[in-house]
Amino acid sequence: MTWYLAKLVYRIVCGDGSHTPQFDEQLRLVKADDELHAFQKARSLGEREQDNFLNAYHKPVHWKFIDVPEIYKLDELIDGAEMYSRIREEEDADIYIRITQLKAAHLLENSAHQCIKLN
Repeated sequence: MTWYLAKLVYRIVCGDGSHTPQFDEQLRLVKADDELHAFQKARSLGEREQDNFLNAYHKPVHWKFIDVPEIYKLDELIDGAEMYSRIREEEDADIYIRITQLKAAHLLENSAHQCIKLN
């Protein structure tokens, strides 16, 4: 059995859908005999995890599974291996950098807090 990294894509539709289209891209680890079985397993997982619910405003929210557009074979799991890369274009580089740094600081703070709780 081999590990694969599969990208699952869902479309998120809130209310009547009159909003900017939203898509959730998820990276999932899948263990399978070969790429075909990894693809089928990831697709089955995506279909099973579609969801419909009401949001805080009592509007329907639909998570519709689109498909599995990418599968990557992981030859070995090594520390620091690149798992995914996506190039984004942003209108304001300074804002993007600042938000990235704020998210990292928040993550560090939460991680340190959890570590202190455990010790």
